[in-house]
Amino acid sequence: MPGFMLHVGATVMCSHGGQAQPTVPNPRVTVMGQPTVAVTGPYVVAGCAFPPPPNGNGPCVTAQWITSAVRVTSNGQPLLLLDSQAICAPTGTPLLITVTQTRVTAT
Repeated sequence: MPGFMLHVGATVMCSHGGQAQPTVPNPRVTVMGQPTVAVTGPYVVAGCAFPPPPNGNGPCVTAQWITSAVRVTSNGQPLLLLDSQAICAPTGTPLLITVTQTRVTAT
């Protein structure tokens, strides 16, 4: 099923409310004038509220995507979609895509 493509202006957060941003935007493909993001580029997380040891294993610092588009690539790398999934380190919790563009879809 198609999903909306993720772009650098999307709102992406860790499960604890930290703001996640891409480290490697993909300027080769743009959506609504903003670069898209490929699966290989990690995200950095700022403002995660999960406590550090000994009370927790936080805060979330980075995240790596594990699912992406199957048919749409740029520079040989699959692009990210609204339903793509990522795992944060060191907590192992997911990233949440809360807002993205709603004009361009991919599979």
